[in-house]
Amino acid sequence: MSNRRKFLKNSALSSAALLSSSITFLSSCSNDTPKKLIKMKDLNISLAQWSLNEAFFAGDLDPNNFAAIAKKDYGINAIEYVNQFYKEKGNDEKFWNGLRAKADQVGVQSLLIMVDDEGDLGDASEEKIQQSVENHYKWVNAAKILGCHSIRVNAFGEGSKEEVGKALVQGLGKLAEYGAKEKINILIENHGLYSSDANFIVDIIKQVDNPYLGTLPDFGNWCLNAKWGSISDNKCTESFDIYSGVSNFLPYAKGVSAKAYQFDERGNETSIDYIKMLAIVKANGFDGFVGIEYEGKDMTPPEGIKATKTLLEKSWKLLHE
Repeated sequence: MSNRRKFLKNSALSSAALLSSSITFLSSCSNDTPKKLIKMKDLNISLAQWSLNEAFFAGDLDPNNFAAIAKKDYGINAIEYVNQFYKEKGNDEKFWNGLRAKADQVGVQSLLIMVDDEGDLGDASEEKIQQSVENHYKWVNAAKILGCHSIRVNAFGEGSKEEVGKALVQGLGKLAEYGAKEKINILIENHGLYSSDANFIVDIIKQVDNPYLGTLPDFGNWCLNAKWGSISDNKCTESFDIYSGVSNFLPYAKGVSAKAYQFDERGNETSIDYIKMLAIVKANGFDGFVGIEYEGKDMTPPEGIKATKTLLEKSWKLLHE
């Protein structure tokens, strides 16, 4: 076991050294980032609300108490909301002020809102693009009230890659302009199809050329031929290299999503090398939050969250020994 630990440590440090010579060291809190994150010496861990989605949808847990749940049950002081649990509250400023008060009371920082089901920002119709952009405004406003730095959006659209790319430049560009006014970042997550082609998304970000448009790289979700992009169970038949994808996204990242599906008997994720991933994160100088997003079936969500947290902490420690 000690030999394995030594091997993993040396491999990780070698990866970091190689990456450092070829990747520009840009952090999520660089001078080019309009809204700076809290910089901490240790790994910053947050909890994505989706990790507990089954309990929230079933009514076993109250999404309004998410901050307290993260703090009390998992010892996590930063959270990432999902708009699906608050669909009827989008424009309710009183509600969002109350939710922020709940988080403040327990000393939990609200980081971002993950936004789904508000239309395709890369739609073929300019009218529908505009409607989708405007549908996202309320979540930008809610994020601002909560004290978040960002909302996460999807880069979906119908048509050829060229057609969708052109539409996304328009849609994401308009939304980033609104985000800039409110000082809220618009983050693209790799969520399947074209959005999981890191080169494609980076090119769009460069074309938009707005510092408020960035990324939320997910360790998983790099499947190119399936919406939402899951690489679990080895069912994806075409995927972008997960390590290259995260590396390409990191210079524009304001957050990182640590996806986990399944663990082996040693507590390692079976499809994602966390040592290698965190070496890439470290090599890029990223000092924002790494959010736990457990989507496995072999453990209960609480068990999966704790296992992911343990793996993150263990892997980060190995990189610093």
